[in-house]
Formats: sequence, C-alpha cells, structure tokens
Amino acid sequence: MHFLGIPTSRAASLIVSDEPVIRDKFYNGNVKTERGAVVLRLAKSWFRIGSLEILSQSGEIDLLRKLLNFVIDEHFSSINSDDPDKYLVFYSTVVNETANLIAQWMSVGFAHGVCNTDNFSLLSITIDYGPFGFMEAYDPGFVPNTSDDEGRYSVGAQANVGLFNLEKLLNALSPVLSKHQQNQAQRILKGYANINQMRIHQHFKAKLGLLGEEEEDGYLIAFLLKMMEDTQSDFTMTFRQLSEVSAQQLHNRKFPQMWALEDLSSHKLFSDWLGMFLLRLSRQLNDSDLQRQNRMKNVNPRYVLRNWMAESAISKVEMNDFSEVELLHHILSHPYVTQETAEEAGYAARPPLWAKRLKVSCSS
Repeated sequence: MHFLGIPTSRAASLIVSDEPVIRDKFYNGNVKTERGAVVLRLAKSWFRIGSLEILSQSGEIDLLRKLLNFVIDEHFSSINSDDPDKYLVFYSTVVNETANLIAQWMSVGFAHGVCNTDNFSLLSITIDYGPFGFMEAYDPGFVPNTSDDEGRYSVGAQANVGLFNLEKLLNALSPVLSKHQQNQAQRILKGYANINQMRIHQHFKAKLGLLGEEEEDGYLIAFLLKMMEDTQSDFTMTFRQLSEVSAQQLHNRKFPQMWALEDLSSHKLFSDWLGMFLLRLSRQLNDSDLQRQNRMKNVNPRYVLRNWMAESAISKVEMNDFSEVELLHHILSHPYVTQETAEEAGYAARPPLWAKRLKVSCSS
C-alpha cells in the first residue's frame, strides 16, 4: 500500500517461528496447525476512533480531553493548541482525510475487510490488515472476508461505513464540544459524501488520463465501470492496459495479448464507450498520446498483492522456501513498473482458476 502511494502503517519485520498455532480459518471446526509468525508494524500513531469512543462511553471525559490534546499536539501541528475550536478543527480534518483515504482505497480496488471504528485510524492511515483483498473482477459487492455474510464491508460500501464511523467519532467528541460546535460538526459531517465522491472522481479521471473537467466525465467513468462489472473485467489490468495502448490501437481495436481489454471489448456497448473516450482525449490540447499513457501508468499499478499470489508464497514458506516472499517484496515495491521477473511469475496474467476458490477470514 505504501508503494501504491496510499497512507498506511508499515511492516518492519516478519518473524516465523516453529511454535505451532491452531487455526480454524473459517470457523467451521476444521482446525489446522500452522507455524506461528509475528509481523512488527510501525505507524506514527495507533490511536483510532475506538480509542476515543471507549473513554467517552465510560464517562472518562478528563482523560478523553487529555488524549485529544496529546493527539492534536503530536500529529496535527497545523491546529493551534489554544484555539477554542481545536476539537472541531480536528474533527473536520479527520472527516476530510478519511474521505480521501477511502477514495484512494477505491482507486486501487482495495477492500479492507473489517472497517469498524477500532480499525479506523485517527490519522486516516490504513491500519489493522486482516481479511483484506484487492478486487480482481470489478464488483462493487466484492467482499474479501468470508465472515462478512451480509457484505457490510464490501468494497463498494466502504464510503458509507466511513460515514458511520465518523458519526461515532462525533458522538465520542460530543462531551468536549459546545452545542454550537456540535451543530457545526454535523454540517461538516454532511459534507463527507461530497468530498469522498469528488476525490473518487478525481482519482478515476487520472486513471483514464483525463485533463481538465468536462460535464460528461462522470458519465464516462460510470459507463466504463458498468461495462467492467457486466463483463467481469479485471479491475487492475483493465486500467493498466488502457494505459499501455495508443489511441490509434484503441481506435483500430487492436490490443493483442491484452486479456483484460479483450474481456472488456466483448461488451455490446464497448464501441460506444470507446468512441466517447477517444473523442474526450482528442479535445485535450497540448497533450500527446505518449504523455497520456505515461500519466496513466503512474497511477495504474501493474501489480497488486492478489490473494492467489500471497497463497502461493505462503505454500512455499510452509516448506521453508522464502523465495516468493522476497520476490513479492521486491516487485510490490515498484508496482507501477513492468518487471521481467513479475511477468515470468504471471503476476500480470489472467489469474489462475483456483484463485476464485480462495477465501480469507480474521483467522487466515
């Protein structure tokens, strides 16, 4: 996630032990013994929305105020500690940055898996990686967590879950806000959806190489995503391959060996969308096709950590072979650059059929 440009905690080390750990991955009684492992993660802060909720709900208001002051002084340097509205400014910042973070998740097809208030950072960074996943076939209902039967945390629901969590944050802050400040905070919260939608719009415009703003841009993006959903086109590779073909190749419908674009082009309305897209590009003054391609390559990764790639590496680690872990670490440190070793490993190829059978849970 860091190398994708998304705010996140970092992994400092991974230690594998010979100590056995009993796992019931899918909570069905099918217990399996695995080797224990510890990941040491680093972040500027591990305080999350739940850290404030627990103090507010237990009536520990003095401690709540002390914690807020500490977090603001340590991590929100732009907020004046003497400002009588500092808690309101803090809330406004968290609302804005949470909207931005979730838009960034959506731009790479990332589903966190468990988006409760205990897993949402006050610094709006990605923390608490559990049953997460990157979309393969585009599907707003994609749920990586097999325990999430209702799809509460599906990739397409994350923005609404963010709103729910920010409502909980406002409830937690209410004891330290005046009535007037609470009303202002409510207005700030009402602006969350627009901020998130605007950021998503900006990200997807960049993914298509669009400059400026035209009235039809939102429709062009929505049209593409609907075709991708209908054809089950791969999210990552559809955008990447659009960045790797020239406008002339698109016009001629010639994109050999580009499997994701071939899937997309099977849609009966593909020609209609393509015509709109090429016409939109043609109106971009002082912009060459090569410049457009380079811009798109810089925001559309060729490689993301797909679950089947992780599973392949895990299977080798169980036999004391860490070669694929090291390979993934190297490749995913440069996700926007085409790499020969990654191509040989099939990391940009059509996912294997067995990948569809993979499931993850909080115990995976």
